[in-house]
Formats: sequence, structure tokens, C-alpha cells
Amino acid sequence: MPKINVYLPDELADAVKDAGVPVSAICQRALEQAVRRVTAIRETTLGDVEEDDPTERLTHFTDRARTAVRLGVRRARAAEAPGVATEHLLGGMLDEGENLSLLVLRALEVEPERVLGELERVTTRGVGGTASRFTADAANALELAVTEATSLGHGYVGCEHLLLGLVAEPDGTAGRVLRSLGVEPRLARRAVSAALAGYVHLRAQQAPAAPNAAALLGAAVRAEVRPLVERLDRLEQHVGLVAP
Repeated sequence: MPKINVYLPDELADAVKDAGVPVSAICQRALEQAVRRVTAIRETTLGDVEEDDPTERLTHFTDRARTAVRLGVRRARAAEAPGVATEHLLGGMLDEGENLSLLVLRALEVEPERVLGELERVTTRGVGGTASRFTADAANALELAVTEATSLGHGYVGCEHLLLGLVAEPDGTAGRVLRSLGVEPRLARRAVSAALAGYVHLRAQQAPAAPNAAALLGAAVRAEVRPLVERLDRLEQHVGLVAP
């Protein structure tokens, strides 16, 4: 049987050893889940986009994430684009209107409406395209969304992971637009982690039903991300990228 080495930080390795955790079994289970998810993504993106439900194979995506992908396909077809690209997926995620990625963007002081405006500005309309396939950059972004979810230890892929995949994808229009607005991968990951932690805390206190729950959660995320932003600003000043 082939052997794969797994390298852990010293503190984690010591804790695993002390706890007697079955590393091999856990890694095997995690890899099996990751392989199934990536395989489902590739089956979806390499084949024709289904007319009825292009997300049929993406059973590990949340309902909102699947809706976002469907809306992205609809955007691509309305624009008569030759394929479903990252800008269409990002537009679909924004069109969905109620997912966690919108809170993450606002916590990073980027209004979703501004992102949508930039997308409209840089997206060109096709001529008679049928958007029957996902483009290479869109397929890569979807795979990266799975990778981001797995690295965070999540058993599902939500719009917040899709946002991370779009930001991290180097070649697509969506990533370029997001990064130009200041949504950097490291900041976005930090904001997603903070948002999810804050959401769980609010759920435990039954706060989501309160009218100001979103505002409270957004404030918590901004408080978590602010120190990292300030450190990056100081570093940029130190190397002379921006004026002090």
C-alpha cells in the first residue's frame, strides 16, 4: 500500500501523540472526502452544463452555494458568453443576496454593490455564445473552493468558500476585480474564519433573530481582521509602497 507522509507543526504533533489520535485513519477519511468533492467538481466542470440543474453533482455544496452557481450560469447565458467564467460565478454569488460571503466583503469594507459595478464595467458581452461549459479559470476556482473548505475543516462548501476560491484563482476576472478592491486571500480567509466563529456564537445565543444580528456579526469580523490590516499597512509603509 502506498505511503504518504504528513508533516505537522511540532506542537500539534506532540498533542496528537499525547492524545493517541489515529492519524492514519483520520487522514484517510479526510482524503476520501476531498477526492470525492474534487471528482464531483471535475465531472461538473468538464462536462456540458446541464440545462435543468448544473449543480446536480455538487451535493456537498450548500443550497445557497448551489443557487449562486445556477445564477452564475444564468448570467453567462444572458450575456451570450462562450463559457461560464469566474465573473459569472461571482455575479451569481452576489445575486443570491443573503449568503455569508456578502458579510465577509462588508467586513473588509467592500460593498457588494461596488463589486457588482466593477464586474459590469469589465465584463464584455458575448456574441451568440451558449455558455455550455465552465471555463478553465471557473473550474479552477470551484476546485479551490473545495480546497479552502477542506483546509478549514468544513464538511460542506458554502458561498464563503466560493469567495475564497475566486479570490485565490490567479487568472480569472473575478479574482482580479476582488483583489483590485482590496480583497486579498489572507485577509479574506481571516474574515471567513471570524465570520463563522461569530455566527456560531450568535446562534448559541439565539441572536440571529434579532434585527441587529448582522451588524453585531459584522462588527465582530471587522474587529478580528483589523489587526492584520494594520500590520500589512505598517509593512507596506516600511518597504515604501505607500506614504506614511
